[in-house]
Amino acid sequence: MSSPQDPYRQGQAGFTPQQFGRLPEQPAPFGLPGEPPRQRSPRKLWIILGSIGGVLLLVILGIVILVNVVGSATNQARGLADDFTKKVIAGDSSGAYDEYLDPDLKKQLSKEAFISGVKSLEMDSSCQPAYNNLKVATDNGVKSAEVVGQISCTGKKVDLAYRFQGTDKLLMTNIKLRPAA
Repeated sequence: MSSPQDPYRQGQAGFTPQQFGRLPEQPAPFGLPGEPPRQRSPRKLWIILGSIGGVLLLVILGIVILVNVVGSATNQARGLADDFTKKVIAGDSSGAYDEYLDPDLKKQLSKEAFISGVKSLEMDSSCQPAYNNLKVATDNGVKSAEVVGQISCTGKKVDLAYRFQGTDKLLMTNIKLRPAA
């Protein structure tokens, strides 16, 4: 059979599996041929996807809050300008003066001068306001809004520029109403 120098002879100087006991079984990295690949745990994937989803949710939430805060301030400024302008057009200049003007502006502009100035513009029910520019800002808790536009009436136009300012309630601190050039 084999010669005495044959290193592969069984039973004598060769190694047998019984001498070393059983070797621990380690699965091959891709499994044995014919076996399905080993399934990986999806835990790491879910952690990554959850983190990305959380960041996206925070970004979206921040954008929604920012749009609502800026949008509501802009809407508030537009609403104040609309209400004031409608009162002036309707002929309630006295009510507009009392309700919307800041006390400091009232010191500079008497009620009689305001009413006569608005009356000289000869606005009627055909007049409609249009706002070209609305700027809203907050500085150290003080809100401000600048509204610029035009009142279009039959046969004429009136330029307008208002500035509202305040902490809680916005009041008019500057006003310009004059015939368009």
